[in-house]
Order: sequence, then structure tokens, then C-alpha cells
Amino acid sequence: QVQLVESGGGLVQPGGSLTLSCAASGSIFSRYAMGWYRQAPGKQRDVVALITRGGNTNYVDSVKGRFTIFKVNAQNTLYLQMNSLQPEDTAVYYCNVQILETNYWGKGTLVTVSS
Repeated sequence: QVQLVESGGGLVQPGGSLTLSCAASGSIFSRYAMGWYRQAPGKQRDVVALITRGGNTNYVDSVKGRFTIFKVNAQNTLYLQMNSLQPEDTAVYYCNVQILETNYWGKGTLVTVSS
């Protein structure tokens, strides 16, 4: 059973930065692609950034140049560095890994961007 625990969310002013962390049980980072998703109030959960097991990354257009996904395999931790945050980035952010046909999710961490 894979367990994912996100942390690092909070309240930040527009233009500010936050770094989210996702700690995982087991050594999955070097074996599977992982990703960050977010769900804004009243909206569906959407992908934000993905990272392959080899470290290649992809981002949704709205965060390109502002967000960076990276991982530290030895620490079993996935990160999302978020810069130049805007109110539209307000959402619950979730860490995800798909192993075979099963999607694993953490409980999420809330990011609120407001002045």
C-alpha cells in the first residue's frame, strides 16, 4: 500500500512563493512517474506538473515558467516549487502516482493566494 503525504501549503500573497512536498512510503520515485494535481473550489481536479521516473518534466501551460517539479529519490520526496503565485493558483494540491492500474493520492494541501 502506497501512502502519500503532502505538506507545505498555506496562505501567500500574490507574487509570493511556496514549496510543496510529498513524502511517500516505499521507494517508488525511481520506479514510477509522479505528478502534482490541483482542485480549485467548484472545479475538477486537473494536472499541474508531471515527472517521469527518469526526471523528464511536463507542465500545464498556465504554470510554465513559474512552477518546478522535482524529486529526491533518496528521500522518497516529491516537490513542487511555486513562484509568482496568483489568485487563480488557489486550490488543494495533490500528489499522485499511478502503479499499474491503481491511482494513489494524498489527502492534499491547501494553497490560498490572496492579499
